[in-house]
Amino acid sequence: MDYQLDTASIKQSLDALAERHERIARALAQVGYPDERRRDHSFETLARIVVGQQVSVAAATSINKKLVDALEGQLTATAVLDASEELLRSAGLSRQKVNYIQSLATAEATGALVLESLPELSDEDAVAVITNIKGFGEWSAHMYLMFSLGRPDIWPVGDLAVREGFKRIQGLDERPSAGKLKPMGDDFRPYRSALALLCWRFCTAEPL
Repeated sequence: MDYQLDTASIKQSLDALAERHERIARALAQVGYPDERRRDHSFETLARIVVGQQVSVAAATSINKKLVDALEGQLTATAVLDASEELLRSAGLSRQKVNYIQSLATAEATGALVLESLPELSDEDAVAVITNIKGFGEWSAHMYLMFSLGRPDIWPVGDLAVREGFKRIQGLDERPSAGKLKPMGDDFRPYRSALALLCWRFCTAEPL
């Protein structure tokens, strides 16, 4: 499948939603269109998702740099499997995250994860492959499908900022739970990825 979450596609998707939903049109007028966030379709990107779990952006950036340096510039499955736990821990990874990255590397090395096949899978099947790897929940899979595969209709309800942004855009009294937000997204198919990007932007951008 082609990458469908580039700048032009995001704009087209949100314009289509704005025609149907006044609050989306109003949100776009307030903060403008979100930028694309394209990431490489690679083992390294999946490893970086693990590193970024439950830490700040600044901390994740620092740890990722140390990890790449420790692996002599090669954040690959082979390099991870060849590295000692002590070397991986020296980059700032917790023991649990070392275990997760090793599981990711093992999945690719054994063929449980075939990166080349992911673009050909449906959203549901791609999520199933990724979440079958230890340490990768639905949120992590959704991030990969959106930013590395460019899937246009992912609804990452596990993301706190998406839930908060949706609440503000829709004028809700309280932030919906992941379970409540999931069916609320049905009205915005097949453009939910672009809406999620707008929700993020609405939480962080200064009004135009």
